[in-house]
Amino acid sequence: LGMLGGNTEAKKHLKQAGLEGNALIFSASAIAGFFASAFSLPFDYVKTQIQKQKPDAAGRLQYASSADCALQTLRAGGPLRFYAGFPTYYFRIAPHAMITLVAADKVKQAWKRMGV
Repeated sequence: LGMLGGNTEAKKHLKQAGLEGNALIFSASAIAGFFASAFSLPFDYVKTQIQKQKPDAAGRLQYASSADCALQTLRAGGPLRFYAGFPTYYFRIAPHAMITLVAADKVKQAWKRMGV
């Protein structure tokens, strides 16, 4: 949702701003990488917290489930807590999104040239 929708909307607005060709494709994919990061980081944050938890002295874990982790995080730090480490996460996720979207666009262009 974040990556594909962000790419489509970014292309539309960047075309209106006069961008075209490879600059349009690259810029739109970078923006899409931002949205992909923004949509997926809260889920990745919860997953990481679940993976990092250690049992206490009585053998109990801090979180009973992913939903419990999300609720505890929300109560303790508010909604922005889910975005801790966003810049690092963006630089990890955006290249993946960019390569995927640029490659998909080039494949579509090749298919169009071949009449597929």
